[in-house]
Amino acid sequence: MASEDFAVEVDGVVKRFGSLHALAGVSLRIRQGEVYGLLGPNGAGKTTLIRSLVGLVKPEEGSVTVLNRRMPNLDVLAHVGYMTQQAALYPDLTVEENLRFFAAINGVHGGIREALEVVGLWDRRGSIVSSLSGGMRTRCSLACALVHKPELLLLDEPTVGVDPLLRMQLWDRFQKMAREGTTILVSSHVMDEAERCDRLGLIRFGRLLAEGTVAQLQARAGVNRLEDAFLKLSEASAA
Repeated sequence: MASEDFAVEVDGVVKRFGSLHALAGVSLRIRQGEVYGLLGPNGAGKTTLIRSLVGLVKPEEGSVTVLNRRMPNLDVLAHVGYMTQQAALYPDLTVEENLRFFAAINGVHGGIREALEVVGLWDRRGSIVSSLSGGMRTRCSLACALVHKPELLLLDEPTVGVDPLLRMQLWDRFQKMAREGTTILVSSHVMDEAERCDRLGLIRFGRLLAEGTVAQLQARAGVNRLEDAFLKLSEASAA
């Protein structure tokens, strides 16, 4: 497959924080229009890897290429949507004002209503963000990441605190976006969410243990459940 068919290319990335190896030689490639799940426990390196894709973390070794541009590259960021674990919002502004701000800094002026309807917040567009529940702030943060219709969408634990019905609706939306050409990288430690991804990367202690579809990972581990596959592959890596 030619390089231009990949939205993300990570080659041998190493990132240390003091004596901690947050990423220990991670390499992966994500195809355009793919939903790629990064599955691992807290502290596995998922957030550090995602932050390296937007240039917020500079690796000591290796390279990161996003949309055919070597990172860090400011021009690329207008084509990337990034939802952090903690809602990155302005608490004194309304929901709609937050979206208009994030749309403007990405060079667009429409799409507000569509993004808010996706997350079920159009009726709360006039609410001050600080007055929202934690789940609603999560939904607002997701809308801000979607408003400029990015080519690459990076979602760091996007459904934490979201009710089960909306979580299902959001995943339906993610998969629809992928069918329309958006590449999505989503980090999670929830197994049923991981099973909705086209491919998975299992990560632990900053190392990518294995990649593949759910069926491929289960077959490789010789088990019938994804959770068991993760545990077995983790044990094999440690050994």
